[in-house]
Amino acid sequence: MNRKEFYLLLAGLIVLGLLGRFLPHPWNMTPIASIALFASAYLGMRASLVVFIVTMFIADVFLGFYNPFVMASVYLSFALTAIVGLWIKRRVNTKRVVLGAVSSSLLFFFVTNLAVWKWSGLYEPTFAGLSMCFVMALPFLKNQLIGDLFFSGSLFGTYEYFRMRSAKKVESSDSKLTSFV
Repeated sequence: MNRKEFYLLLAGLIVLGLLGRFLPHPWNMTPIASIALFASAYLGMRASLVVFIVTMFIADVFLGFYNPFVMASVYLSFALTAIVGLWIKRRVNTKRVVLGAVSSSLLFFFVTNLAVWKWSGLYEPTFAGLSMCFVMALPFLKNQLIGDLFFSGSLFGTYEYFRMRSAKKVESSDSKLTSFV
């Protein structure tokens, strides 16, 4: 991938993330975690961090900021998701993408709900309160899993499709050149 393609893909991921945050959607069904996975796997950790931090910050400016500890847990969960993307990067395949998407959903669920329990004041600071927090968040986990699987499959699948298609065009033009000579 050349520099121009790198920056176009980076910008495209930010636009996709912003659309995912601004357009109406079920709770927790956005492409942000999938973008962090994808960007880390194909563009590197630094680019992944830039993409999701820029996307989240711009969206939060317009949608509103909230409890800083809970907000930090959201950003942290996406940073952890980017680390999972580095594992996918070693060998991109369907199994790793699915496991990465499920892992990112579970990371988000546990990290953010621990923060909600600890700092939101919505739940008692007991084991029963923590349990209630996780139980109340289960519908959000379902949406997160569906969204992360859909968006990860779409991003990785589309990128690989066009990458293989581009490689076939190069092979085809190379074989035409060698048959001509």
